[in-house]
Amino acid sequence: MDIRILEPEDAEAYRKLRLEALLNSPEAFISSYDEVKNNSADVYKVRFQSDNAYNFGAFEDNQLIGVVTLVRETKVKIDHRTTVYAVYVTPYKRGRGVSKQLLQTAINHANSIDGVEQVCISVVTKNDTAKSLYYALGFVPFGTHKRAVKLGDTYYDEEHMVLFFQ
Repeated sequence: MDIRILEPEDAEAYRKLRLEALLNSPEAFISSYDEVKNNSADVYKVRFQSDNAYNFGAFEDNQLIGVVTLVRETKVKIDHRTTVYAVYVTPYKRGRGVSKQLLQTAINHANSIDGVEQVCISVVTKNDTAKSLYYALGFVPFGTHKRAVKLGDTYYDEEHMVLFFQ
């Protein structure tokens, strides 16, 4: 498996995996499938060239099987923080440590950025598998947002977590 920062030429593969994620795990993402389905690959090409966002992909046999996004805050008072978004591994590749490797890559990258002191992440409270992984990587909870996500008539709480470097 190869993990690397995604390039503009990865945009179509990312788009396909993103749509799969939104269909398979709609409660885990703020965006909905309907909001994103018409995005062209060009939308992601632009995102992959951002100075403050780092999109990592896990590849196996040149196929994109997992992704994670790390965003550094840009305001002076909070530029010591980064946030992880959009962790996803295609179902047929789960249980092999892909998410852990992706997250560790993002964490290591955050730790290499001058001035960054912490990484934040949020997870639906019912996602025990993800929470266990985040705890194992050193994240600690700092709050729960009740009814943070609404999908149809169903609400989901989110646990907010942080990993401090110092």
